[in-house]
Amino acid sequence: MSGLLKAGVGANGVQHKRTPVYRNANSPYAPAPCMMAAITFVPQDPATMSATDPSAWIGRSQRIDDHLSHNLLARIAATFGQPAPAPGEALPPLWHWCFFQQPQPASALGGDGHPARGGFLPPAANRNRMWAGGRLAFHRPLRAGAEASCTSTILQVEEKAGRTGKLLFVTLCHEYFQDGQLALREEQDIVYREASPPKMSSGELLPEGDWREPVEPTPTLLFRYSAVTFNGHRIHYDYPYVTATEGYPGLVVHGPLIATLSLGAFCRAHPEARLRHFAYRGLRPLIAPQPFEVGGRISAPGHAELWAGDGSGLAQRGEVQFD
Repeated sequence: MSGLLKAGVGANGVQHKRTPVYRNANSPYAPAPCMMAAITFVPQDPATMSATDPSAWIGRSQRIDDHLSHNLLARIAATFGQPAPAPGEALPPLWHWCFFQQPQPASALGGDGHPARGGFLPPAANRNRMWAGGRLAFHRPLRAGAEASCTSTILQVEEKAGRTGKLLFVTLCHEYFQDGQLALREEQDIVYREASPPKMSSGELLPEGDWREPVEPTPTLLFRYSAVTFNGHRIHYDYPYVTATEGYPGLVVHGPLIATLSLGAFCRAHPEARLRHFAYRGLRPLIAPQPFEVGGRISAPGHAELWAGDGSGLAQRGEVQFD
């Protein structure tokens, strides 16, 4: 994504001093660097911000402190059927998505189960939310049983016209710190689309890979992942809602769950690899309980292509850089 806010003072009074972090110019998954070093957020009352200009939210920032507790790690491990890391051990890749949530009371949720828009994120009334993809740079492992923090900043808000209606693209940058040191830097892409029939085929068949793992996305798996991530989005567990209101043929498998399974399969196939960067992009939804698979191949020394999909074709693409 081009057109990130330039250094200076933004429309909402946020002062920006930006330093590029990571961009793989040859990758379609890394359209813009994460640039949030030394951003100072000047708090504003959301009621005074323009409801018709979502770009006024650019630069908004929040920090969440969390304890990477054994109890939650044990629940995540049970969800994935893996051992939980002992205190001081590294969290498995992408398990951090189960932490650093900002809990909201039921009265603060929208009809879809997400927190109502117009608070930290810009307003996007009557639109369906999708976690479209992201990019991560791994600096050092987050350790189980210790305190950590996440600072999130809205980097970009952009309205576009698509074939199915208007799309609002929001890019967030998350920086995760532990013991005063940067552990992980992440960009997250969120898309708000107008109500329209969801795209159910990517038109791309699954390629042959060097490794693959089958996945059975049971309703129980989806419910448990929603629980450990404190994700109230009803498309993952409320069958009447997801079929009648949002038009999907069944429960939708979480995009971050697919990414976690995909990167986990890579790590199991290459246990000595040290992750440096991971980028992923959703192409279409996967629907439970239809089985799918995650797999990939080594494309060059230190580089791997990942994918997930089923008989209807690819659903998510990813790429890894590793040592």
